[in-house]
Amino acid sequence: MWTCILMRKAFFNANMHLFPRLAGAPTYSLKSQMQNKISFTKKVQILCSPPQVRGISDFIQDGALPSSGAKSRKSKNSWSFPVLDGTIKMEQMDRTEANLRNSEACIQRYLELLGESHQREERDIIRHTQRHGKLLVRERLRLVLDDDDFFELSPLAGYDLPYGTISNAGCLTGIGKVCGIWCMLIANDATVKGGTMYPITVKKHLRAQAIATMNRLPTVYLVDSGGAFLPLQAEIFPDSCHGGRIFYNIAVMSSMKIPQVAVVCGSCIAGATYIPSIADESIIIDKIGSMFIAGPPLVKAATGENISVEELGGATLHSRISGGIDYVTSTEEEAYERTRHIVMTLKCEEPSKEPVGYDDPLYSPEELKALAPQNYECSLDVKLILSRLIDGSRFQEFKAEYGTTLVTGFAHVKGHLVGLVASNGELSYQASLKGSHFVRLCRHRNVPLLFLLNTVPQTSACTSPAQAEDLGRRCKAQACMMATIACAEVPKITLVIGGNFGNDSYAMCGRSFDPNFLFLWPNARVALVDYRSLTTDFLEGDEHFSMDKSTRKNLGKKLEKESSAFYSSARLWDDGVILPQRSREELQHKLRELHESGAAVQTGPLDFSLHDLNPGDKVYIKNFKRTGATQPSWEGPFQILLTTPTSIKIGERDSWIHCSHVKKASSAETD
Repeated sequence: MWTCILMRKAFFNANMHLFPRLAGAPTYSLKSQMQNKISFTKKVQILCSPPQVRGISDFIQDGALPSSGAKSRKSKNSWSFPVLDGTIKMEQMDRTEANLRNSEACIQRYLELLGESHQREERDIIRHTQRHGKLLVRERLRLVLDDDDFFELSPLAGYDLPYGTISNAGCLTGIGKVCGIWCMLIANDATVKGGTMYPITVKKHLRAQAIATMNRLPTVYLVDSGGAFLPLQAEIFPDSCHGGRIFYNIAVMSSMKIPQVAVVCGSCIAGATYIPSIADESIIIDKIGSMFIAGPPLVKAATGENISVEELGGATLHSRISGGIDYVTSTEEEAYERTRHIVMTLKCEEPSKEPVGYDDPLYSPEELKALAPQNYECSLDVKLILSRLIDGSRFQEFKAEYGTTLVTGFAHVKGHLVGLVASNGELSYQASLKGSHFVRLCRHRNVPLLFLLNTVPQTSACTSPAQAEDLGRRCKAQACMMATIACAEVPKITLVIGGNFGNDSYAMCGRSFDPNFLFLWPNARVALVDYRSLTTDFLEGDEHFSMDKSTRKNLGKKLEKESSAFYSSARLWDDGVILPQRSREELQHKLRELHESGAAVQTGPLDFSLHDLNPGDKVYIKNFKRTGATQPSWEGPFQILLTTPTSIKIGERDSWIHCSHVKKASSAETD
């Protein structure tokens, strides 16, 4: 009877959906077998004849199924998603024009601040280059890196702080390629306060190390530091997240087999001495580099002894006597060439190949400036932004009709598959459940997550039992989403495209939830509440609270200043500001680093089976419709007709059955 059913073409057309797709191969169905040149009658005999039981591997050998060596469908899959409609409608023109004016003003201010952060006092440059004979920090980086493809992190760090402006926080950090290997580079800039370490300098060091640890990036330190700034020692030395954490991280990263290389290219005083001492390998430049806890002036003050820098902590002493240095070079150029030679010996795994091809978006990324919201009232459908960020504007949306205030789905960014989670309104109960489900999918498939964050500012307090109930349900669902994101081991990138306010930001992988990278658009706002909303509404029911108009106005000004993207970036609450029209390139840069460093490698299809069942075996099926203790827990036995690495097919059921719902019948039961 089964043979007769198999031979009926109508059966194939009606039941194609019952046969699962094998991972990494075209759809596996009985219809595809009919279209194959191999005799179908032969396959029926194979399936129905126990003495000739064969599994899926036999079918592959016969040509009935494509093998793992079949032609890749990656390029085809990349373009198979539905195309988003990114057309800006006429009724949206007023908002886009307001957004564009605001974006251009924010971008102009950002470029001004960026230019200021690169400026140095002429006397500092002369002292550094002529008096001490040293190269500037950016020249040093150019000698270490393969090319100019260097992604600098947090360039605005240190701007307009309570203790002054510390340009670039006194050090440059970023990611670039050294001998073809992605590396984190941390370089002190001695033209800024003589290389002295301020609290913001320590924070920038620690953030760079955290990124290197999460992404398993070898780290190169170019050390030229005068130690801690003593007047602010209480913010640099005592706590667990202060200066000593840098040395702890170097040791821990080395134990994780993340290589650490240090170059002493200037003064290395006090605590900075420990960086090359703990690193895996260290280099010092003769007559330029030096290492000591206390310099010659302190030695003279304490002991009255006159001693030179070279005698106290020069290259000869540390290479021949203390053994604290592994290599000595006569010039900076030689030191950085030696650094490249060390990186070549790291034997890192060969980077995965770049995606071969991808489509540009159907809509110009330049239009993102007009879509970057000036405020929440000027926000447009986030799919308009997605259509200008992703390959071919193609997007496979997940749960499109449910929880529509959160957009989730799969797309490609310059050939890299990502799971997108984008704000499109208030993060409601349904949206939070949808977000949790989608993040779990990406976690199981090891797909990197990209969050586009534009939260809704809360403007009023809860005033009714119905609102309280709704808020409680929403908070519970958001808590589930937070837990899912916190436990997801996949790489996560967060891009704040608008507001980053209140509790919703936690559920959208804000800074507290440790994304691998977090970037802001220049128009972004980061605050507990939006300064443009009535900030006192939340407290008006408190009889102990009062605020006059003047105080409210001053509070609004304070919130406006402290919520800007530049205020945030200056304090390292993010990893930098990126321009909307450049977002696609910057995201691709980060995804490529994650992919090539092995942090974002997708799991392939199973190369083993979850069971030892074969066509022709007899099995029992779990009875999930059991309503009483007198009914049997298992049904059968049934004969297996087809198998995959995870499931089986029997003639009595239309659907495939997972192997966890099956147990093999003993030989005595089948006789």
